[in-house]
Amino acid sequence: MENKRGLFIVIEGVDGSGKTTQANLLAEYLRSKGRTIHHTAEPTATGLGGMVRDGLGGEHPRTREELAAMFAADRVQHNVSPKNGIIKYLSEGTDVVCDRYYYSSLAYQGVDGAIEWVANMNLGCPVITKPDICIFLDMDPEKCHEHIRAGRTHFEIYEENAAMIAETRRRYGIVFEMLKDRENIAIIDSTGTIEEVFEQIKTEIDKLL
Repeated sequence: MENKRGLFIVIEGVDGSGKTTQANLLAEYLRSKGRTIHHTAEPTATGLGGMVRDGLGGEHPRTREELAAMFAADRVQHNVSPKNGIIKYLSEGTDVVCDRYYYSSLAYQGVDGAIEWVANMNLGCPVITKPDICIFLDMDPEKCHEHIRAGRTHFEIYEENAAMIAETRRRYGIVFEMLKDRENIAIIDSTGTIEEVFEQIKTEIDKLL
């Protein structure tokens, strides 16, 4: 008998909002329900993903357009890889929890009139899979920057100060307004404790189980 398709869940948020922590908790929660989980992230650990991370880290500066195209290429590979691609896992009945996806590209690189181009490159690609839900962790930019400063000594190009994080948060709002009638997006207030935030996430995920 053919496996039922797995759930595809994306965790989004500005830098420092707690995405990785909540994605880990979600993966464990789904496993506790007897579900098989593949936990992944973008940019990926492939050669393409490494090039993206070098650009984000400032080692090899890239234009927004270069980064957007590189992210899209990495995302295509992330979906279609016959070994560990999103499409493969979903078709086998495995749930995929992904830390960042095309929403990040639209928010971070879709600026200065480029949002339609970035959207078309991602939403118009037949092999870039649409998630069942995107959970966005919303947090005050000053608090996010505090978390970043406490956790590392080297900042990526979009993390340098709270004003940059606030601008990215504003752009996410534009992205979600654009997609509100096409996608299942849940905006979660992540200013509470880790446990309080995760309870809100569980409420949204339980609707899909």
